[in-house]
Amino acid sequence: MSYIEERVAPRREERLGSCIEYGGTVGEVHKKFCGGCMKNKSRSFSQGTICQLLPAIAILTSLQSTVVLVHGAVGCGGVAHFMGQNVRFGQFNSGDKNPKGALWLSTNLKESDVVSGGEGKLKRAILAADTRYRPDAIVVVSTCIPGIIGDDIDGVVNELQEATSATLLPIHCEGFKTKIMASAYDAIFHSFLRNVVDGVDETEFSVYDNDAALAKEKIRRSRLVNLLNVSSMTGPDQQELTRLLNKLGLEVNMLPCDAHPDAFRLAPFAALSIGVCPTHDDYFMTYLEEKFGVPFVGGQMPIGIENTSIWLRQIAEKLGLSEAAERIIKSETEELNQALKPLLPHLTGKSAMLSAGEIRTFATAVLLQEFGMEILAVRPYHYDEFGGVEVEKLEKVNPGIRVNVATAQPFEAVNILKRAKPDLYIGHNSDNVWAAKCGVPVLPIYGTNSIYSGYAGAYDIARRIKRHFTNTIFNKKLEKNVRQPYRDNWYGEDPFKYIKAGEF
Repeated sequence: MSYIEERVAPRREERLGSCIEYGGTVGEVHKKFCGGCMKNKSRSFSQGTICQLLPAIAILTSLQSTVVLVHGAVGCGGVAHFMGQNVRFGQFNSGDKNPKGALWLSTNLKESDVVSGGEGKLKRAILAADTRYRPDAIVVVSTCIPGIIGDDIDGVVNELQEATSATLLPIHCEGFKTKIMASAYDAIFHSFLRNVVDGVDETEFSVYDNDAALAKEKIRRSRLVNLLNVSSMTGPDQQELTRLLNKLGLEVNMLPCDAHPDAFRLAPFAALSIGVCPTHDDYFMTYLEEKFGVPFVGGQMPIGIENTSIWLRQIAEKLGLSEAAERIIKSETEELNQALKPLLPHLTGKSAMLSAGEIRTFATAVLLQEFGMEILAVRPYHYDEFGGVEVEKLEKVNPGIRVNVATAQPFEAVNILKRAKPDLYIGHNSDNVWAAKCGVPVLPIYGTNSIYSGYAGAYDIARRIKRHFTNTIFNKKLEKNVRQPYRDNWYGEDPFKYIKAGEF
């Protein structure tokens, strides 16, 4: 990963060939991606998308003892208000019994700053944040305006580092530079790897004054694993995955969400890095392996019965714990299958459509197939090489499942909804509202205090779907009384008519 030496992480369009414009089937999508047929596609009409700043703010505001300083117009940090509830839940689940929510500031750049530059405001804001809050870290998030006018946030950070008690972290999230909002994950990890993860063990073996204590610490670290969570994971999700890893005898260092910056410093000394979403984790885990020799697993998202079992087996194989893992899997799946028996008759034969991040969409669709449900369409926000593992599972059941690779683009979503007429829609809030207006019951694909991961998550998803099917009258009435912004003739058009072929 030679690009770690660069000031800015590479765009995902270049590093992974990620795509956000595609319409076809599950049987075609991975073959076309590998053949280069999805490269450089675009839309001649685009209704909506999501900037990489949104997932960046979601992760950064969750960090403990950290101030998020958004360098840009004040509106660029507005999404932090939406994240407040999630942040407070994360703080509470991390042991803070008086959670305060997101701590963020803005340099509030105005028109005059576009002309004269915003570096002076940024310097004053950093010093004020350090004096006022005394955090362990201050992350300086660069938005579009500084990127356009050429503010040197790295230079400002380097100049002020010795004058502040906090670790200063420049993070480049200029939305105009990439269409792939998941690039935010790379931007965050890039900065932490460059500025925090140095492999210097300040507390390591030097603090142990006898051989017995030193030996005990070595044993502990042989069972220490990095568990990389994602901003769409909830406290109960994290507790469920930690529970399963603890049953294997492992100690968990969880990051980045809800973590203290010290969790990043500890990461190079773990025995294994464990991902829950390759889209989110690959940048960080690959570097830890190449630089510090920390192996990793993470091709599966532990959502669903099969995927959770595969996830545990991959971890156990790396650490020589396969026998213990098989005992856990056998016990957990037997208990789960028994609990699912009264629920599955209400789910089997029902149909669904899903939309969210790439891996979460596919993994949840695989789970619904395990419940005996039919998947009519999936709408991942982007597609890259990591999607192939889950796509193959879906393809084995039905290669004709409709795939719409799109970040938002509700006009395509409602067209497919009207054609497919699913019994259930599972997606983010920004997607669910459109399905609800089409008369389709909706289930959030993640929620602040619900559980989705592991074996407990599989049961809870089934339980909540069954409850949704009990009474669907609200959505039917909503459809009759809400006017959609689209003309009737749009529903007869090809939903992918505005996707243009790429230029090679």
